[in-house]
Amino acid sequence: MAPFCSPALLQALLDVEVALADAQAQVGMIPRDCAADIRAAARAEFFDAATLAEAAKTDGNIVIPLIGVLTKQVAARNPDAARHVHRGATSQDILDTAIVLQLRVARNDIERELTAAMTAAAAFARKYAATPIAGRTWLQHGSPTTFGLKAAGWLDLIGRSRARFDLAIEQALVLQLGGATGTLASMGADGGAVADAMARALKLTVPPMPWHTQRDRLVSVAASVGVICGALGKVGRDLTLLAQSEVMEAIDTLPGGRSSSMPHKQNPVHAVTAIAAATRAPGLVATMLSAMPQEHERAAGGWQAEWQTLADLIDITKESSVAIATALANLRVHPVAMKRNLALNGGIAMAEALSTALTPHIGRREAMQHVEKLSRSAQRDGRSLRDVASTDAELLKWLPAADIDRALAPENFIGSAETFVANVLRAWAM
Repeated sequence: MAPFCSPALLQALLDVEVALADAQAQVGMIPRDCAADIRAAARAEFFDAATLAEAAKTDGNIVIPLIGVLTKQVAARNPDAARHVHRGATSQDILDTAIVLQLRVARNDIERELTAAMTAAAAFARKYAATPIAGRTWLQHGSPTTFGLKAAGWLDLIGRSRARFDLAIEQALVLQLGGATGTLASMGADGGAVADAMARALKLTVPPMPWHTQRDRLVSVAASVGVICGALGKVGRDLTLLAQSEVMEAIDTLPGGRSSSMPHKQNPVHAVTAIAAATRAPGLVATMLSAMPQEHERAAGGWQAEWQTLADLIDITKESSVAIATALANLRVHPVAMKRNLALNGGIAMAEALSTALTPHIGRREAMQHVEKLSRSAQRDGRSLRDVASTDAELLKWLPAADIDRALAPENFIGSAETFVANVLRAWAM
């Protein structure tokens, strides 16, 4: 969504006024030539956004001064047509519908970037489906997973977020036309026909009734983009951790991200952009939720609180989606570093694999206790788990050296990772 009072919003507002006039001309409420004059005058370049924004502070919203200027523009062409500008509508009808039109444009922008991010994640998932990487729980090494499965998680998360957003937008693409108190009384018997014609022109749906103080559709959009920001923030968080100097398993290689004082640095700026958006989004979504209990047929403050809040939410979602799509498109993956990191601390991250191999022989509890003892010994003595295990006489009674080596190879303990990757790729047809 464009910033409040931008040319894009002004044109959307004017487009709604034109659709209103055209619809009223179709049903005979106003002369057709008057609608044509209104259309000719309704161009954003004829209006000064800064002046309108200043006037809105006094008038309460941007539509009121906009209608005043539009009426003068139309009067210069045809004084009779000026009498029919904004006929029967209220300012909230125009602004709400313009916001809906902008949401439709924003959907295309956001979903394009989300799809690009999904495509990049899918490529990593497919290529590295069986490439072991340290699984990390509580920021410590756990049993191995695969980089492909991690990327599949990004794909699945972004995909669900995109689908949720798409549904919320579809439900929000409805016309707002109710007049002063939501009855369209000033249009007489023509109100329904005007709404139908107007919605057709704008490619919107006519709701069962006007929704001036029923804000659930827009709040659902706000919540869905909040989830997108959170999802992309999770991807960004993973990327920052993978790019740490001590890790270096995957790095955004796009030029930029330089430090102002340390020549060697390349900061993960795209990932951090997404994390910042995820940090801001909850407060903005909360504001939209807080604004829902609105008074009777027209809000006194709640509606006004939505304008910039929703615009900010859409803007940071766009920024975040571009950032993650860019980061993934330029991500360099380092399997050698993944293998190196799996071997850290003597490879004790493979302890679960060893206890799993031992369990059929002595039972799970005893196997866990024995391997825990071996792991502690390896840590204490600075040896690898493989060295300690292969020289443990008690363990060798149950597992020969070849079985120990097989159990401690990360690629042999990735479980259903490849199946899960395939499931995700199939679910998103990628």
